[in-house]
Amino acid sequence: MRRAMELAARAGAAGDVPVGAVVVDDDGVVLGEGFNTREVDADPVGHAEVNALRAAARVRGSWNLSGCTLVVTLEPCTMCAGAIVNARVSRVVFGAWDEKAGAAGSVRDVLRDARLNHTVEVIGGVLEEETGAQLVEWFEQRRL
Repeated sequence: MRRAMELAARAGAAGDVPVGAVVVDDDGVVLGEGFNTREVDADPVGHAEVNALRAAARVRGSWNLSGCTLVVTLEPCTMCAGAIVNARVSRVVFGAWDEKAGAAGSVRDVLRDARLNHTVEVIGGVLEEETGAQLVEWFEQRRL
């Protein structure tokens, strides 16, 4: 989570909402990293999770990320949750809950929806205060 927070800071410094993500394999080896790039790339799907999943798939040489864990500073949105399910990620660990757009248990629970072809183990609230503070501070600075 600490590495994801470092990546989130990079997004924030570039003018994007500070969200960072890391994909690790069963052995804890980092396969991919990402942070929000919506503003800098003018890309509506430039979310940290999507960027990290793409990087991990390139390293693995496959879209199938079974056995991998995605660590992200903010609860994934519906779009990212769909990408996570489709990539067959085994586990998601996230920091701050997103009470407005979260899709891992707060507003929706796409990741654990048994009607889908894959379900994901979810561990939320890891370093919740720190990841939440990172977001709150960034938004407070933008409002000044």
